[in-house]
Amino acid sequence: MGLFNTLPTFQRGIHPGDFKDLTRHLPIERMPFSAELTIPLSQHLGAPSKPRVKVGDTVQRGQLIAEPGGFVSIGQHAPVTGTVTAIEPRPHPTGRMVESIIIATDPFSPQTFYNEHPMDWEALSPRELISLIQHGGFVGLGGAAFPTHVKLSVPEGKHARFLIVNGVECEPYLTSDHRVMLEEYDDLFYGIRILQKILDVRQVYIGVENNKEDAIEVLRNHVPDDMACEVIALETKYPQGAEKMLIEAVLHREVPSGKLPIDVEVVVNNSGTITGIGHMFRFGQPLIERVVTVTGPGIKRPANVRVPIGTPLTELLNFCGGITDDTRQILFGGPMMGAPQARLDVPILKGTSGILCLTENEINVREEYPCIRCLRCVDVCPVGLNPSRLGALAKSRDYEHMLDFHVMDCVECGSCSYICPSNIPLVQRFRVAKGLLREQQARNKAS
Repeated sequence: MGLFNTLPTFQRGIHPGDFKDLTRHLPIERMPFSAELTIPLSQHLGAPSKPRVKVGDTVQRGQLIAEPGGFVSIGQHAPVTGTVTAIEPRPHPTGRMVESIIIATDPFSPQTFYNEHPMDWEALSPRELISLIQHGGFVGLGGAAFPTHVKLSVPEGKHARFLIVNGVECEPYLTSDHRVMLEEYDDLFYGIRILQKILDVRQVYIGVENNKEDAIEVLRNHVPDDMACEVIALETKYPQGAEKMLIEAVLHREVPSGKLPIDVEVVVNNSGTITGIGHMFRFGQPLIERVVTVTGPGIKRPANVRVPIGTPLTELLNFCGGITDDTRQILFGGPMMGAPQARLDVPILKGTSGILCLTENEINVREEYPCIRCLRCVDVCPVGLNPSRLGALAKSRDYEHMLDFHVMDCVECGSCSYICPSNIPLVQRFRVAKGLLREQQARNKAS
């Protein structure tokens, strides 16, 4: 499939500027170890991890320091060799205080990984491989931070026929997945083999938007001869990285409302996550670091940086030259779905794909006007909702009625807010509504 033919994509969506030129051509750098790292026990969806260390313990880089707190939970590991100085609530990028393990880095340690070794994955069962991935601390590195082993645990009665590797990276500004695909494709294909064994799937698709032509070429040139894997160039469009949109673009299958990808025989995993899994089975290293794009008009030296999990945001910003005097907002993630930060003493998490620094020019607050019923939001909603109607219900706090209009199917991509000529913060209202509805559903279930 040529890059300049009509390319596959999903219905609707938007075309914001990609702003990736700041970092797309910058090789991955390694961040020095900070004097202190903060590892939150809750940096993934699901139950918090449970500490296996106590204050005063000496830990080695890669050592398990917290075990999964349930099935939907993961292990946590020491990103550095050092000493546990505290286990206490610390500021978290979500704005909450979260129980965290604090490690003071040993300044005299060579910081070598304490147990580097390849794993004989071919001799292990799918169940054993899934357990290693869970205890290795793997989550979706695209930003959602959903525990990877849960996705790979196909429910009884279901079957996966296709594995889709998500290399789309459709958020403007972000290029971490792009650089990982270019520089670490060996680990990516190694990880794909492991997932093929776990899922018992043969056919693999790697979806990459055509604004990453170099990554598409590199991946196509290095697909192993014995692997049934097709690298598919997709039209550049947002939010193509959302699972349901990617499945529609690649396989022309629609995931029904309230269903999951496995219901249409598909498992989708982020390219960076699979690369990390491949690296763990090749070298024994769990998820203790990740590539982060530090970018935007407000950072003095944009970069793609390999960062130890738990590194303070301030130190990462300083490593990239610091922020400009006119920086007004810093986001964890991209401009469409990123989370604004109220403070700079928060740690880098497993799900931190990017740090976006915006100046006054990019964040001018625009006045909100009444809805003019133009229905542009309906035209762009990738899951076919009526954001205009949902917005009116949210404004009147008629949350129960929003269920009738399928608000829980909203992927919170922000396309509706982006396109709205009246500057109505639609997606923000939907997030509030969904949170309140989930709380109500949990209370009803408990009673």
